[in-house]
Parts: sequence; C-alpha cells; structure tokens
Amino acid sequence: MTKKTKNKKKFRQKLIHKYRLVILNEDTFEEKISFKLTRLNVFILSGLFSIFLIVGTLFLIAFTPLREYIPGYSSTKLKKDATKLVYKSDSLQKALNVNNLYIQKVRALLTGEISEVIFDRDSVLQAMQYDKDSINLDPSPADMEFRHEIETADRFSIFNEATKDVDIVFFAPVTGTITNGYDLEKKHFAVDVALEMGTPVKSVADGTVIFAEWTAETGNVIIVKHTSGFISIYKHNTALHKDQGDLVKSGEVIASAGNSGEFSTGPHLHFELWNEGYPVNPTNYIDFE
Repeated sequence: MTKKTKNKKKFRQKLIHKYRLVILNEDTFEEKISFKLTRLNVFILSGLFSIFLIVGTLFLIAFTPLREYIPGYSSTKLKKDATKLVYKSDSLQKALNVNNLYIQKVRALLTGEISEVIFDRDSVLQAMQYDKDSINLDPSPADMEFRHEIETADRFSIFNEATKDVDIVFFAPVTGTITNGYDLEKKHFAVDVALEMGTPVKSVADGTVIFAEWTAETGNVIIVKHTSGFISIYKHNTALHKDQGDLVKSGEVIASAGNSGEFSTGPHLHFELWNEGYPVNPTNYIDFE
C-alpha cells in the first residue's frame, strides 16, 4: 500500500470518526445533553446553515420592508413621493411656461408690437408642442432693426396719444370719485375710482374678453378688446363674471369691484384705456362722476 493511499484512508477515518459532545451541569457534573458527531456531520451542518443564512438574507432584502433599514437602500414611500414630486414639478413648469408665453402675447398686444391677433390658452398650448430644438431662434437682420427701433422709441410719449377721430362711444364702467388720475410722468396710465366693495363694473363698449385671470400684484384682472384699436383694462376686482373669449356688450357687468392684489390700498377700480398700443387718458373719453 502506497503512502498516498494511506493518507487518503487516514483522512477518511478522521472525517467519519465519532466524537461525543456532552453538556454538563457545572456544579454537579450531571450530564444533561450529549451528541454523537463526526467531523463530516459538522462540515455538512455548517454548510447548510451558511446557505440558509445567505438565502434568508437575500429574501429579506428582496421581498420585505426590512431592506429600508440597510444602509444604501431608500424607502419605497420616499421613492414614490420623489416620483410624484418630479411629475408635479414638471407639470408646474409647463403651466408656468404657458402662462409666461400668454402674458408675453398680451403685453405685445398692449404695447402695439402686434396690432391684430387672435389667441387663447389652447393656441398657446399648441404652440408649445413644437420641438424647440428644431426652431431657429436666431433673429434676422430685419428683426434686429425692428427691436432696436422699439427699444429706442419713447413708447409713452404724450405726443403719441391717439388723435384720430374715434367712431366708438364709451360707457362709464363705474361712477365715483377719482382718487388717482392719469399721470404720464409717474407712469400711472389709469384712473383710480374709489368704490364700495362689490360695486358692479361694466364694460365700456362692445368687445371680446382677451384676459380674465388673477395676478399677485393687481388681483383679479379682466381685459376687453374693442373696435378701433381700443383695449380697456379693469384691475383689483373682487370677482370676475366673464371668462376669456366671452363677447360682452356695452354696459354689461363683467366684474365686481374690490381690493385684491398687493398694489391695492382700498376698494377701488383701476381702469386703463389703450389705443393702438399706447395708453390714453380715460377722462378724455369717459365721465366717471
């Protein structure tokens, strides 16, 4: 028999050699429990216990909420909340972009950069659906020249007020005391009429409502476009009775006077009248008393 064979036989005998594990009472040395073990049994039991421990740990991590307490794993609720916030912030950003574009068009209409335009929120939303990367935003030489002309022009010069014959008769939106008049130097392109809360505010002429929203600075605002290039603006209302796109008649109630907005100091109507993109003095066309 070779030496190698002897070593294998000796190793096998060590694995199956029986040992006795005895648990004794320390005081009386009474035998409580005893086990007959071999080294092979110990290796097998240790291996099975290790496999069970690994499988159990993986199960806890994959299928139970306990994984949230393991460093590196985030809470399921936190992930859901984060996802909801991402969707909400994206929706708010889109809504903000739509409002900004809409306000820019209204401002362009008021300042005369565009004279005739029909638009609403639906058209703004449709415009926002275009691929912005495919649109060339570089201004043309004609655009640059036009921008320079607008930027250098005195838009609110007193000499630019409308002097043509007006073929429209205005109805007084309210009657009351004017507390703050039209003043070009202070850039107050309106008259402020003191009123009681809830006083009906009427359209000064036939027209179409092109804006009816709430703003932080001027509260509930409604803007009506009339013929002959006129636009009337009613600010600081407590409530609006017409929506964008509605047709209104001269003298029809469109809002209720109030004290809404940060710039308001009391119940009143802030009334502006614009013609062809320039502000005009409302008292030249309307008697408020």
